[in-house]
Amino acid sequence: MATYEFTVSVKTQYLAEQSDPERNNFLFTYSITITNTGTIGAQLISRHWVITDANNHSEEVHGLGVVGHQPLLQPGERFEYTSGTALAAPQGSMHGEYLCVAEDGHQFETKIPEFVLSLPRMLH
Repeated sequence: MATYEFTVSVKTQYLAEQSDPERNNFLFTYSITITNTGTIGAQLISRHWVITDANNHSEEVHGLGVVGHQPLLQPGERFEYTSGTALAAPQGSMHGEYLCVAEDGHQFETKIPEFVLSLPRMLH
């Protein structure tokens, strides 16, 4: 029986040189690794993000693929990409899901666990 599963890991970085704290503009990058940990090939079709800053301002982002790609991953294969976001506060978080379609036509969602975007040394 086929299992439908992608696993997601995230690394974040604050871009101090591109941020402007006096104007409440804090830029972050996030690097995502998506691994097909299931038993059947599947393609990432679309994404949905919820981005929330420390002021409790939330924004939702929907779109096809990731950074212009809709990768087809066979079991054990991975896809890595880096993207970014701007916050109006020095701290925030992101979470969401990817919509995927397996080679047998089965659709499934892959949850993107919540991760924190924060200036270095802000969290203890």
